[in-house]
Amino acid sequence: MLRFIGSFFGAIFTAVTLGILFAALTVGGIFYMYSRDLPSHESLAQYAPPTISRIYSGEGRIIDEFAQERRLFVPIEDIPDVVKHAFISAEDKNFYTHHGYDVTGMAAAFRDAVISRGQELRGASTITQQVMKNFLLSGDRTGERKIKEIILASRLEETLSKDKILELYLNEIFLGQNSYGVAAAAQTYFNKPLSALTPGEAAYLATLPKAPSEMHPVRNKERALERRAYVLNRMAEDGYITRDEARAEAEKPLLTVQNGDYPAFREALPPRSYFTDEIRRQLSTTFGEAEFFGGGLSIRATVDPELQDVAAKALRDGLERFDRGLGIWRGTGKVLTAEQLGDWRPALAEVEVPRDIAGWKPAVVLEVGENDARIGIEGVEDDEDGHWIPAEDVTWARKRNADGSTGPKARSAGDLVSVGDVVLVRAVTSDADGSFLRWSLRQVPEVQGGFMAMDVFTGRVIAMQGGFSYQDSVFNRATQATRQPGSSFKPFVFAAALDNGFTPGTIVVDAPIEVETAEGLWTPKNASNKFYGPTPVRTGIEQSRNLMTVRIAQEIGMETVALYAERFGVYNPMRPFLANALGAQETTLFKMVAAYAMFANGGERVEPTLVDRVQDRFGRTIYRHDQRICEDCATASLPAGQGVTIRSERERVMDAITAYQLTSMMEGVVDRGTAARAVNLPVPVAGKTGTTNDAKDVWFIGYTSNIVAGCYMGYDQPRSLGSGASGGGLCAPVFQEFMQKAVERFGGTEFRVPEGGRWVKLDRFSGALLPDDASGPNVQVEYFRNDVDGIIGLDMMVDGGFAMGSNLPLFAYGEVDGGGETTVTTATGETAVLPEKADFGTLSAGGLY
Repeated sequence: MLRFIGSFFGAIFTAVTLGILFAALTVGGIFYMYSRDLPSHESLAQYAPPTISRIYSGEGRIIDEFAQERRLFVPIEDIPDVVKHAFISAEDKNFYTHHGYDVTGMAAAFRDAVISRGQELRGASTITQQVMKNFLLSGDRTGERKIKEIILASRLEETLSKDKILELYLNEIFLGQNSYGVAAAAQTYFNKPLSALTPGEAAYLATLPKAPSEMHPVRNKERALERRAYVLNRMAEDGYITRDEARAEAEKPLLTVQNGDYPAFREALPPRSYFTDEIRRQLSTTFGEAEFFGGGLSIRATVDPELQDVAAKALRDGLERFDRGLGIWRGTGKVLTAEQLGDWRPALAEVEVPRDIAGWKPAVVLEVGENDARIGIEGVEDDEDGHWIPAEDVTWARKRNADGSTGPKARSAGDLVSVGDVVLVRAVTSDADGSFLRWSLRQVPEVQGGFMAMDVFTGRVIAMQGGFSYQDSVFNRATQATRQPGSSFKPFVFAAALDNGFTPGTIVVDAPIEVETAEGLWTPKNASNKFYGPTPVRTGIEQSRNLMTVRIAQEIGMETVALYAERFGVYNPMRPFLANALGAQETTLFKMVAAYAMFANGGERVEPTLVDRVQDRFGRTIYRHDQRICEDCATASLPAGQGVTIRSERERVMDAITAYQLTSMMEGVVDRGTAARAVNLPVPVAGKTGTTNDAKDVWFIGYTSNIVAGCYMGYDQPRSLGSGASGGGLCAPVFQEFMQKAVERFGGTEFRVPEGGRWVKLDRFSGALLPDDASGPNVQVEYFRNDVDGIIGLDMMVDGGFAMGSNLPLFAYGEVDGGGETTVTTATGETAVLPEKADFGTLSAGGLY
């Protein structure tokens, strides 16, 4: 009997042993089979998660950030204990004791599933397993993935420390609202750094890993509060906080950014601008999009925030001035329905209208009276009387109807707006004391433009505005719009001439020209439709003479002009057609301003840049713009009054004397030429206007001794701006408004005179050489190269191979052209009035004036 019992239990033991052995072999075989082709976990030791790239101003303030996954990487030693404890209690209470997988946890999860008959299913993955799933495996809920997860987790525990694994987890985990990692989530939900989080806030973040959308603090507030209380209780059970602390934190309301309790972090940043978006565009090309959006780059921008605001306002003022002069009301084209007007504030907040225009606010028309219209304004509380658009504010405009026609001139607000119309408004204040006067209707102009300013020596772009409003149109007209520069290109023709034997006193024939082209006979004309006969080069650029420019280009050769334009970076390549000497070939404002900087700095190459320095996530400098060498910056001290010595090895693109001669002539443009009435600064300034055929594009680019700035205006789909439009009338005032502030900041001096030349006196009207003691309004002091007289005087004239016919109605000394609209200085030194429109010929070919 005993033998039987022993045999029976022996058989059972053997069966159990064999079963265990078989099970072990089976499990081992399964694990071996799945472990053969697993991804390497060792790469995690060097893993650098995608993090936010940020752009900083020169003062170190964040002005923009870019990321596809919004993540801020934080080393484990900088993550507060309360945050680590909240996630450990919520996700893996045995994290510091298990070896990658938690058998107890898996058993408990299995037990709960059986007891609840499958109604209560919870994951049993440890933090280590979640790291492996997030980094190396898919999110499929299959047994195969679970086995791979366990194998990789056990291997990872042998490779990395617990703190390193927790660091990977807390920086990688997705927590909703495009926030990856606990630091970004703390900003997104509470606008706080990790160090400022309370236990309750840390517990809320710990509720998010499994299903962030189901724990939304507003839409699913009750469930979020229940889950937060659960995590707080777990933290108390695990000994991280006391029961009283858990209870007190659970009783607090859930205050979040999403509920409007805290301002959003993004609201503390300036609105995205043309400047920072252009940095994104350029650096994405340089470093690649993956590195830019995920490399955690620290980018120090060249922008001057104060002058950037001035530039934006100056361009907007110029564009709006032109738009309101047209007198056409277009509005926003957006309307709220009658149902939406019942609770108009949230409805208005959803309407896409530009909100980045300083002083402008979205509004909706709530009531139209006999004369005035009552409006509701975003961000402005209603008062007893309400907010109104008075009749006096609308008399400048006519409404554009749906069929394109225009209505009668408005006499009341109702002539322009109707109930439900979404409009833009700004407060009009008193010039005397700044007191509020009324609300005024505004609209984004149909005409657009660009503005850019930069340091002439370093190439640092201090301001850039690519249109009226970035939120209205992200297209950057300073860098992306290619337009005809018109007469603003002429300085490059004159520069080439000055380097090839011409002087400011060289006489060039101003007379009719006819050129046979494939498109027919091209007959360029001056803006005034007049001919001025033999005229000095200086007058040609001051008064922007087309016929003189064409003759000069023909004389030196368009190949020479093209070489200069390409050397300055204006074109690549430039087509050597005569019409292009008048700015017919398209280029960008960015290139033109950079080229003018080389005139201003004495002829040295300068590369424009929006970025001073780029550092990677580890603080290493991977790009620096300024390559100049400081000779004595490492010296402990310098003698009193002595500054540091900066050595530049930049390429020279033009002769220094040529650069000065050209600058001197373009000072004449501002003093008595086509920009004389618009630009008036307390320091020396040079510049050139540009107005293309039919005034489709208007320009002004000018500079002081240290700052160059340029403006362009035109319709995005090119069409005439009108017969009275010109670079001097539209763009020069924008330059003036900006440069007034820039000069206050940076000052200015006389333009530096290079060595190797001598001063001579010429007759400003005839170009004749005068004695050294000559004086009077006709005397012009010029700077000539030593031992070179050049082609001066009436005895030697340049005609470019085009003969000057006899009996031409030349504009004689003292005569004034009648019947026009614009007054300019003539070759005689007298004044002439330009006609209403100058026919430029059969070929659309750039510059007029």
